[in-house]
Amino acid sequence: MRKSFIWFDLGYTLVYRPREQAFRQFLQENGVERTAEEIEIAYHLTDKLFMREYPGVLGKSDERFFLWYLGVLNYKLGVDFDLYAQNRRLSEIQRSIRSAWMPYPFARDVLQSLRESGLGVGLISNWDATARQVLDEVRLTDCFDHIVISSEVGFEKPTEQIFRHSLRKAGVSPEECCYVGDNYYDDVVGSAQVGMDAVLINRFGSLGIEEIVHEPTILSIRELPALLAIPSWEESKK
Repeated sequence: MRKSFIWFDLGYTLVYRPREQAFRQFLQENGVERTAEEIEIAYHLTDKLFMREYPGVLGKSDERFFLWYLGVLNYKLGVDFDLYAQNRRLSEIQRSIRSAWMPYPFARDVLQSLRESGLGVGLISNWDATARQVLDEVRLTDCFDHIVISSEVGFEKPTEQIFRHSLRKAGVSPEECCYVGDNYYDDVVGSAQVGMDAVLINRFGSLGIEEIVHEPTILSIRELPALLAIPSWEESKK
């Protein structure tokens, strides 16, 4: 794949929240035991269901959808709780363990290896006004040549407007670009509308996206350097 500019999604492409830890603690407090992997897969499947069936919902504030999401998550794990009480307690646990957004451990190294290879790197994200604070906290802000946030520009993925705005801002053509994200319907379909190629991220292979046939689909951005035929950060340090 020969490209000169790579655009990225943010959530669950470059950063994640350790949400499974809080959920497992809540279950244990209520006498229920599930493994960390079972909880992670349940979150993954719930995310993918919402991406497929309820486009745009995951980009809203928690007040708009989270009780609904929590009910589906409980169903995936075979548990049943009062959703209001469960939501309150999960919020308390998350605050106590400081469950903030975190970068994937390889994210900064991958982004830097792309730039060191002469590629442009940008961000196109559906996010609220906290986006730049998150980027600063995870030390990724300086990894991008251009940053486009839906709450700042007034339109969001998968609409053409946010992608066309980003292309104009960077002064690049769609053919020069590749978009990388974990939401097929927002990221792959959205970027394709303007003529971009896309790489889909799915951490569990085809799990949760069985209805989708898309190449390339990779487990994480760690695979990008090989896909783009550039040295990985591990190779560059040898």
